[in-house]
Amino acid sequence: MKIRIRSRRRKKQSKTRSNQRRIRIIAPRSEKQFFSKPKAFQDTWTGVTHAISKMRADHLSLRGASREFGLDPRVVARLGKSALRKRKNGTYAAKRTDKLLRILAIPATDEKGGKSEIAVRDSRQATILGRYWAAVQKYLQTGDFSALNKFRGKRITDASGKRVPLLTDLTELDRLGSAGIWSFESIYAQVG
Repeated sequence: MKIRIRSRRRKKQSKTRSNQRRIRIIAPRSEKQFFSKPKAFQDTWTGVTHAISKMRADHLSLRGASREFGLDPRVVARLGKSALRKRKNGTYAAKRTDKLLRILAIPATDEKGGKSEIAVRDSRQATILGRYWAAVQKYLQTGDFSALNKFRGKRITDASGKRVPLLTDLTELDRLGSAGIWSFESIYAQVG
């Protein structure tokens, strides 16, 4: 009888220990927290935010969006939990907006090398920045600045609450664009 009790205790203790080993991953809420994580986590986190944005924009399933960015759907569901809602049929859908941290590039004056990083914690701010980049690319490729005029005097609110102005000076954009600093694919790339 004593032997059985001890074995039960050992099993119970081993279950407790395995639960303690499980690492709780905390979503980064600031640029400092994001860059303090290992590079592998940064890449995974960026992929998670992309997958959720893709789910929202293209009405993709969690599995389809995860596959597109080479991620396990369980990882996306766990890390992006606050940006997802579970439907009655058990599938996930992206919420209309989210507060996931995204590190995005933003055009900057020459002192900053033509591009700097901004951390945003609102998907709506990220959407505005994406539309702004599309307007910048359209201007640089075609010379049509009509889409860029919508962003004159506009600002983006970063994760710390600071309002960052969007660069709309055409001569500065021409100068930075002709230097070959920007490409549309580098909007989400990390600088530095």
